[in-house]
Amino acid sequence: MTTPHPEEIQQVTQMFKMLGDPTRLKILLSLQEGERNVTSIAEEVHMEQSAVSHQLKLLKDNRIIKSERQGKTILYSLDDKHVVDILQKTFEHIHHR
Repeated sequence: MTTPHPEEIQQVTQMFKMLGDPTRLKILLSLQEGERNVTSIAEEVHMEQSAVSHQLKLLKDNRIIKSERQGKTILYSLDDKHVVDILQKTFEHIHHR
């Protein structure tokens, strides 16, 4: 691996900051199974819809998730396969002993 540029280090730091929050991590884990609307996500993570919406905005602004409008509903999903890979590798790491 080559030495990353300072801006790349900043981007990685920001991504881990997003992944480091328990609420956001629960949301991401719920999205591993596919697209979901905010109501469904809120029910699964046992939070108010407004709090989940705030976290979804942060995740979307950081390109960790994406959204798609279908009629009046907005569906959220992981931005790409790399997000799942990062989560899987991290859980593998904590279980490796």
